[in-house]
Amino acid sequence: MIRRGFVDDKIGLKYGAGGRAMRALIERVCLAGIGPAPVDGIGLAAMDDGAALRIGDRWLVITTDSHVVHPIVFPGGDIGRLAVSGTVNDLAVMGATEPLALTCAIIMEEGFARTDLERIYASIHEACHEAGATIVTGDTKVMGRGEIDGLVLNTAGVALCDRVVPDSGLKPGDLLILTGTVGDHGMAIMAARHKLALEGDLRSDVAPINGLVRAALEAGGLDVVAMKDPTRGGVSSALHEMAEKSGVGIIVEEMKVPVRNQVRAACDLLGIDPLVVANEGKALIGVRASAAEDVLAAIRRHPLGSDAAIVGRCIEQHVGAVILDTGLGRRMLAEPEGELLPRIC
Repeated sequence: MIRRGFVDDKIGLKYGAGGRAMRALIERVCLAGIGPAPVDGIGLAAMDDGAALRIGDRWLVITTDSHVVHPIVFPGGDIGRLAVSGTVNDLAVMGATEPLALTCAIIMEEGFARTDLERIYASIHEACHEAGATIVTGDTKVMGRGEIDGLVLNTAGVALCDRVVPDSGLKPGDLLILTGTVGDHGMAIMAARHKLALEGDLRSDVAPINGLVRAALEAGGLDVVAMKDPTRGGVSSALHEMAEKSGVGIIVEEMKVPVRNQVRAACDLLGIDPLVVANEGKALIGVRASAAEDVLAAIRRHPLGSDAAIVGRCIEQHVGAVILDTGLGRRMLAEPEGELLPRIC
């Protein structure tokens, strides 16, 4: 459903940072006049993590993403690892966990160091190896000094799968599994960018999680009904999208949301809710209640899923809303306008 939310006459940074503002921009501008969705498929209007086209009795899933993170090297990763992981994860949460191929286009600023480019490409190849993916084509452009800030990467990916899992398949009674701790990527970027002297080892969670998602699908089968990776706008933005598209309300038990101590300490110090901070190696997985424990156990057996937890459940009331149960009471969780930091992924 297109809501046509308010959009300013001049496009600010918040419109590229996930959350309610970016959704409003896409709905008002990008979807205006768009053609019909592929027959029996998923197109742009669904605003899911990718598109799905029926090919015989299978699905071809396609996704693309541009990466403008600053700094381009950060604790736990760099823009190359981020680009591969972001695209692989977008495919995975559509149910396509075995990428056929990726593309990689690069735009560099004049004067960019060759050694830095070599490091980024080494990271790209390493992340591809982890994901079982490969780069099959690309493009290279160089712009004048000052015309672009360093380096921008665009990646696209394609994969085949037998069943597409949208982000809109939730029903009342379904449970939501979060595959690990939240806020690691966003707080690591924030600390690195602003050289914050925070205690603890803040590191991004950036990683391809197609293997973890595959384990969840193998354990849950058709009872895995919705998935989304909570990147820009964090868990809060992802849950609001899933609730609105599915026509349900969601109750989140705050005490069950896994947060690393160093991330929680940094968030407390800066007055930030970990639920609105970006992640780059996590997924929200909606499952029928009868299968939830089996899916959770399979995720926890994966090396990237040891901190997974069931954090929420779907209800009939409060359609499109996310309610936070703090253990002492309940309050409505607001959908973030955008990401706290621009250029985070």
